[in-house]
Amino acid sequence: MENLKYINIPEFVNNNGKTSDIKLSYQLFGRPLHTAPIILVNHALTGNSNVVGDQGWWNDLIGDNKCIDTLHYTILAFNIPGNGYDNLEENLIHNYQEFTARNIAEIFALGLQHLLINKLYAIIGGSVGGGIAWELAVLKPDLAEHIIPIATDWKVTDWIIANCHIQDAILNNSSQPLKDARMHAMTLYRTPESLTKKFSRSKDSQPLFEVQSWLNYHGDQLDSRFHLSAYKLMNQILKTIDITKGRLPFKDVASVIKGHVHIITINSDLFFKADENWETYIDLKSVKQNVTIGEIKSLHGHDAFLIEFDQLSRLLNPIFEIKQVPNHSKFETVLKKCV
Repeated sequence: MENLKYINIPEFVNNNGKTSDIKLSYQLFGRPLHTAPIILVNHALTGNSNVVGDQGWWNDLIGDNKCIDTLHYTILAFNIPGNGYDNLEENLIHNYQEFTARNIAEIFALGLQHLLINKLYAIIGGSVGGGIAWELAVLKPDLAEHIIPIATDWKVTDWIIANCHIQDAILNNSSQPLKDARMHAMTLYRTPESLTKKFSRSKDSQPLFEVQSWLNYHGDQLDSRFHLSAYKLMNQILKTIDITKGRLPFKDVASVIKGHVHIITINSDLFFKADENWETYIDLKSVKQNVTIGEIKSLHGHDAFLIEFDQLSRLLNPIFEIKQVPNHSKFETVLKKCV
């Protein structure tokens, strides 16, 4: 967190037409900004901008000589405003129902503009971060050469909306809202088969089964590091992913994206179902040629994008193993503008 940087975005207009001043925080890893191809990494629901290093939540994927090589690329990661990562009370968002996933994409676009970034090598994100990648790709069709939404889709289904509604009810009515909401969410992020393989109905102490202790642990862990208002906001952002809202049908909206869309799904995902991702691929492929899909095979469900790093790396290697030579004259021009 010591490397956290800030961008002030005054009078941002949210989904309800209300204005507020946004303080957008971010971190940079790898090559200095404007000296190498830039990859924007969008974090998931309880994640943050700390994607690399000992405490980095994607450090098995991103780092020196790893799949996304920090010796070659610049890694940029914004914090979704209000996620609480900076521990500043004044940056939390309490009117969470007034914000949508598209608003976050709009804020990210303003952040990129502030940093004088008009081209990304890739946008990548898992779960809600991947949904924001979809929104940003439509908002800025020429922005990225590669768009990589993982364990997500361009819209949420009734199933996800229903579970977000339950999460919101828990967060607003429970006596221990963060812990209870997290325990409920963990059962959605994994599969029955994953839990059976991990626990096999074993007990660590009477009267608790190990699966109960595991859920308690994850609930307590989140309760110790997360803010209630941040969870409410992030749940709202997840619930509002939909690139077609107020626009044309999906194929018309998504066909404007110029970059290569690489959909990565998980065969056992109970949240963003693989069948739905394949439908997205087929629909988009009918109007756009540079679309691919890859599928992770796992027992672990939605959370497999945080577990199955070997498979994920194999799917991503063809995108990131091409080491582009930066156009140094272009970077020098941009750097001079920044001085």
